[in-house]
Amino acid sequence: MKTRLVRLYLAFFCLLASAAAAERAAQRPNVLFIAIDDLNNDLGSFGATHARTPHLDAFARTARPFTRHYVHVPTCGASRAALLRGQRPSRPVHLTNNAIRDTQTEWAAQSLPGWFRQHGYRTFALGKITHYPGGLTGTGWAEGPEELPGVWDRAWLPQSPWKTAKDVMHGYANGQPRVSGQSPAWEAQDGPDSAYPDAWVADESIATLRELAGGDRGPWMLAVGFFKPHLPFAAPKRWFDLHDPSKLPAPVDTARAPAPSSWHPSNELLGNYGQHPSDPSVDEAYARQLRHGYAAVVSYVDAQVGRLLEAVEALGLARNTVIVVWSDHGFSLGEQGIWAKHALYEAALRSPLMIRTPELTTPGAQSRAVVESVDIFPTLTDLCGLPTPDGLSGQSLRSYLQNPAAPSAKPALAWFTRGQSTIRTDDWRLIVHQPDAATQGMELFDFRTAPEGRRVDPKAEPAVVAQLRAQLPAPAALQPAR
Repeated sequence: MKTRLVRLYLAFFCLLASAAAAERAAQRPNVLFIAIDDLNNDLGSFGATHARTPHLDAFARTARPFTRHYVHVPTCGASRAALLRGQRPSRPVHLTNNAIRDTQTEWAAQSLPGWFRQHGYRTFALGKITHYPGGLTGTGWAEGPEELPGVWDRAWLPQSPWKTAKDVMHGYANGQPRVSGQSPAWEAQDGPDSAYPDAWVADESIATLRELAGGDRGPWMLAVGFFKPHLPFAAPKRWFDLHDPSKLPAPVDTARAPAPSSWHPSNELLGNYGQHPSDPSVDEAYARQLRHGYAAVVSYVDAQVGRLLEAVEALGLARNTVIVVWSDHGFSLGEQGIWAKHALYEAALRSPLMIRTPELTTPGAQSRAVVESVDIFPTLTDLCGLPTPDGLSGQSLRSYLQNPAAPSAKPALAWFTRGQSTIRTDDWRLIVHQPDAATQGMELFDFRTAPEGRRVDPKAEPAVVAQLRAQLPAPAALQPAR
């Protein structure tokens, strides 16, 4: 009799525990992750007075903006690999745009979406989340996650006039493809927003949200990747008309640094595109035209992201959804004589990060702490009540969501090819160009009195250089093959 009662009690408590676990799972927040390609910190809410970004600015007032967020590699595929892995680069392949494709078999199951899927989330990827959406070979809309298999319930691009993945990333209005080295770097089409791909991504993401809001099948993670302001600077003309080119500010420091430096010849702009009237590094009129194009496409993508964020509110999803807005890196518009990313300077490595949770305290207050993309993975597991996998490089940003004035907990680290590494602290950025570099193989920037950074001679700050170098991991494993 006693044994039977014990068994009944055990069964009862097991039922209670199971019911409690199911209730906790049902209460877990959804996750909306919004990725924007090549967006630097030229947002009104981040202090860019010339910007016309009302939707992202409105979101910033409800979220926690991180004004000193840094990526780990200044190129799309490698930056996204670090984010999805939750780990800083450790091998040369991690520095390439093929980082996800060439290494995913080693970590896909433990990736950010893979981990959430293992723990009961439905996971969806729409648009550019990995580097090659919709088919690595550019042969059409391959349904399914071509680079990160087995971690998404669905990964796709919307059907649209653009017929290949290459065209949707680099094409022009109404499906026109880019001809490498010939097509212009900018285009102002006198047509609707749907003349360009991001309006289609917004439409599809809103339709997907409606489906998710209408069901009751447990929590979900929806990752939506927008393509602009990536080159070409192509958008409907009305977004160009928002901006007065004569009022767009030029960078403070446009001088090319002597070698060895992180300078490069801006081939993404000057080589991949044509019809350049001159070199924007020496022609201020053309530089202003390009900055006008960038500002216009930022306004265009702001409007598309805004439509998605408005749908979250209209569908009643805001009360139980964690929202992250992130860009895979910044973009130089003449800083240090560079037009694009692919450098370890501030403009290429710093990008917007904003996080909103239903229980956020002091919404709109900015955090100036130095944070990294690898912090996003553990932040989301923390906010969603999931265990955090071992081996992640970052740490949860929950403390900054609770207290925006909390100080930086660690520096930001980044790498690129040609044997370059960098460390960014509150006050300094050091760039090392070879693992055994003497002082002349370094670049040092002082941010104590200049928000954009002031270049200083490393020889003049030996104690600072020694302290920063001591915090940089040995870069030998990341050296390119010779």
